[in-house]
Amino acid sequence: GAKSCIPCKMMAPVIESLSKEYEGKAAIVFIDVWKNPNEPQKFGIKTIPTQIFYDKDGKEVMRHEGYFEKESI
Repeated sequence: GAKSCIPCKMMAPVIESLSKEYEGKAAIVFIDVWKNPNEPQKFGIKTIPTQIFYDKDGKEVMRHEGYFEKESI
């Protein structure tokens, strides 16, 4: 995502809540693609926000583009 993107701003509280809820169990990382322009290509991001979920071995298991409400995660 990006700190200035409106849907990304809507995701911020969701990410913060999940970070607290899964502390010590999962790494939840926000990458600002506008400040880190090489990251979208590295992760195959075509639109923001994009949420990518990985298993414990680092294999991608799910990808979602756009706002994602906490209840659906």
